[in-house]
Amino acid sequence: MNRRRRSLLIATLPAGLMATRAARAGSYEDFFKAVQLDDADAVRALLQRGFDPNSRAEDGNVALYLSLRDGAMKVAELLMQAPQVQVDAANATGETPLMMAAMRGHLDWLPKLVERGAQVNRDGWTPLHYAATGPEPKAVEWLLARGARIDARSPNGTTPLMMAARYGNEQSAQLLLQRGANATLRNQLDLAAADFAKLGGRDKLAAQLGQVAR
Repeated sequence: MNRRRRSLLIATLPAGLMATRAARAGSYEDFFKAVQLDDADAVRALLQRGFDPNSRAEDGNVALYLSLRDGAMKVAELLMQAPQVQVDAANATGETPLMMAAMRGHLDWLPKLVERGAQVNRDGWTPLHYAATGPEPKAVEWLLARGARIDARSPNGTTPLMMAARYGNEQSAQLLLQRGANATLRNQLDLAAADFAKLGGRDKLAAQLGQVAR
């Protein structure tokens, strides 16, 4: 290779790399924009071109988590068809697609995710915590039937019953009590389920939980 040709090649190489990076950046932006818009056709086209369905958005979440969180169900269905999709990918705070599906009350998604390998029990926050926080007692019931630890402790010692008592459907709290949840447990702030109910303005539930804890 003569000197002039080699110089030309070296001069053009950075531009080629920059073009490749720009194309990848464009695909990245297009992909997560399509997820946000529930544009399954656009996501399909990008996946067919080799885009990784396990790529993470700027906030660290994978597309399957985002689609379940934001109700982009056409995209969620499409992603589940991708053989390489990691259904139990956790974000920086340990949240998984199953946890989000449980919290949003997407009942039909719980078995889909578990059948593909999503874990019902995890260290720290669990899908049952998230189900107890959400609107659908049937999500709590489904997870308990699959062996979810009823008194699972979050990193600060909070239980699913505590979450249901303050944030979730009160029927979820009743269900957890019926299944044997321990109302006497306290978290690292020395709060029991009755205290959570009080903080949520649920005085009747708080009184019931306090009575059970005696």
